Amino acid sequence: CGGTKQSPINVDTAQAIFSPDLRPIQLSGYSLPANKQLNLKNNGHTVVLDLPESLALTGGYAQQYRAVQLHLHWGSQSGPGSEHTVNGRRFAAEVHVVHYNTKYNSFTEAMVHPDGLAVLGAFLEAGHGENPYYQEILKHLHEIQEVGQETLVSGFNIAGLLPANLKLYFHYNGSLTTPPCYQTVKWTIFNQTMLLSHHQMSMLVSTLGSPDDTLLQNNYRPVQNLHGRRVLASFQTTPSVKHSPG
Repeated sequence: CGGTKQSPINVDTAQAIFSPDLRPIQLSGYSLPANKQLNLKNNGHTVVLDLPESLALTGGYAQQYRAVQLHLHWGSQSGPGSEHTVNGRRFAAEVHVVHYNTKYNSFTEAMVHPDGLAVLGAFLEAGHGENPYYQEILKHLHEIQEVGQETLVSGFNIAGLLPANLKLYFHYNGSLTTPPCYQTVKWTIFNQTMLLSHHQMSMLVSTLGSPDDTLLQNNYRPVQNLHGRRVLASFQTTPSVKHSPG
């Protein structure tokens, strides 16, 4: 996993370059009927929800990408665990929705090509009310406490796991954050955070077991060196200078 385009990174908003070419991310097919069953698994590193290929990215990227899965990264009761940081700040948790370029036949084929993968990332924070979308996943965690266990989740609106505002985001070229760490990911990190209740955050960080029979916690990779990569922003991150008359 040594390379010059590794993820995650720290997003320095003062260094991010505003790019008016970055269009709003558009999701298609994200709202799933309740009779569509999705597989949820504890793979020892994270919790993974398999997604049907009917979910797609149809805007914001030059090419079309199809969803494969989503997973989460988190900390513990005592500290945050997002993978990306913003201006050095780590958030409580982070969701990643993984997609592959439709010009390839499968995720496995796509993941080795430079334009192969697109991942949407959003930060999670503890707030007041319960988040009904995250609850659709969290309520099943007790069924997959042991590594390798899986269960079925009824379909719901997967878009609810991501911010309502898909116009504001950071974009950079990076990698998968777990081995084999292929440097084939076009990352989108949303600027708006998602709120979960304190109880929900507690369920996330203290339910699943890891391969060594301890709690699965702090499953995030440290931030990696930018090595001169540019981080783009779809919005102006620094206030523009206002000239007062006279």
